[in-house]
Amino acid sequence: MATNALGLFDAPSTALTAAGELKGAGFDTPSVISPVPIHGIEEVLGKKKDVIRRFTFFGGIFGALFGFTLAAGTAVLYLHPTGGRPIIPIPPFLIITYEMTILLGILATVIGFLVSSRFPAFRERLYVPEAAVDKFAVAVSCKDAEGYRRAEEIMRGAGAEEIRELEGAD
Repeated sequence: MATNALGLFDAPSTALTAAGELKGAGFDTPSVISPVPIHGIEEVLGKKKDVIRRFTFFGGIFGALFGFTLAAGTAVLYLHPTGGRPIIPIPPFLIITYEMTILLGILATVIGFLVSSRFPAFRERLYVPEAAVDKFAVAVSCKDAEGYRRAEEIMRGAGAEEIRELEGAD
């Protein structure tokens, strides 16, 4: 089972220092739990990948294909030729295509938001009540006891007040 080393810090600067040192020491990207936004965290941990726009793009593409196929399929299935007009007239079908593009693009965006925010949580996440009030927490996953000792040493050197060993949570 995975072991997590979690250090509690008084100041955001010391927490960022510890997170940067842990990342530089070869650990997986540490998690920083903070009661307030921390300026400069992107420089230390790197930017997160934004997957929401991909959900929106592919939802829109699928919506356009679905909308046009729905309209064209209905026109072909229920043939009603009148006055020499084409069976699949493009201009009226573009309205349905546009509406389905918007509808499925929005639905895919909502699904992408839920996926990227990891909601609903299918596994237990780290939570420290002190980090919701006045402390800053840095957590890192350790593969073995030696990795835990290295993480503990790095966090103590950065100024951690307390270090906890948590089992199993990601």
